[in-house]
Amino acid sequence: MGLLMLGQLTAAAWAKTPIETALDKQDRDALAKLAEAAAARAAQSPGDVAAHYAHAVAQSALAQAAMEMADKNAARTAAETGIPAARKAVELKPNAAEYHRILGTLCGQVIPANVLAGMKYGGCARDEVNRALELDAKAAINWVSRGVGNYYLPPMFGGGVDKAIADFQKAIQLDARSAEAHLWLGLALRKQNKNAEARQALEKSLALNPARAWAKQQLEKTPAK
Repeated sequence: MGLLMLGQLTAAAWAKTPIETALDKQDRDALAKLAEAAAARAAQSPGDVAAHYAHAVAQSALAQAAMEMADKNAARTAAETGIPAARKAVELKPNAAEYHRILGTLCGQVIPANVLAGMKYGGCARDEVNRALELDAKAAINWVSRGVGNYYLPPMFGGGVDKAIADFQKAIQLDARSAEAHLWLGLALRKQNKNAEARQALEKSLALNPARAWAKQQLEKTPAK
């Protein structure tokens, strides 16, 4: 997800979607309205894979914003609402890596609100993101998504921060301008108490996307040493 200051806008900034812009600002009201509109379009066009995918993306962004604002229950609700749309997209076009990725991401976004949800959604989160990587291992966003899953999944269940860092570094290797990859790398490094390195990664994320409120918040929370 394409996730600068007035007078410093690049061509990439103009390409941001309304969903990306709202997520940058953590504008949950705007995201909810965008998700509602996307759901209506998908309902009107049940055979339109792009419409179902757009609905899934909107719900995932709403879930992410809720997580960033420590509202895990709202994140779970948003993610669970988006899962059927993502499943429909996969059903209509099973060989599209991005549709598997968004489905795996949504399944993963349910879990932090309730560890027991991992029993229901953990397999989906793991298998769908891995399927996305099988279909397209050169897409940085697929590695970011797997890294986020590993970040939240305890080592005893096959995840862990070391694996997450490796995934985020792979994403950066593929796309050094991925603000999200640098942001999550910073969070993972901080979890290892590597605060100086974490700040560097978060600062890089903000340099790439100064509008990202969550990156600013996380940088402020990260000690210098």
